[in-house]
Amino acid sequence: MADFDDVKALEMMAAELKDRLEQRSGGPARWNANPEDVRKSVMQLVLTLVDFIRQVMERQALRRVDEGTLTPDEIERIGLALMHLEQTVHDLATQVGLDPKDLNLDLGPLGKLT
Repeated sequence: MADFDDVKALEMMAAELKDRLEQRSGGPARWNANPEDVRKSVMQLVLTLVDFIRQVMERQALRRVDEGTLTPDEIERIGLALMHLEQTVHDLATQVGLDPKDLNLDLGPLGKLT
């Protein structure tokens, strides 16, 4: 379960992202459904979200390591699972012609996602 500070930080990031998208387009963000780019655009969005969730899970795991609530075996398993997930996301990105760097959202004053 995410603690209050994590939830608050995610809400702030979401609000900032929405504001930046609206400023950039002059209105609410809209999806440009170019039929030739739909698959790549959807994959970019899905992989970006999966990578974002992986990063949140990684931060949560690090917090639990710092608090001493994980056994060495759990630390090893979680670390391996997160590494495999990151590699899988990068492999899928490459398969659809995306650079893994394309999965990094610029959150303005909050910085890059990674």
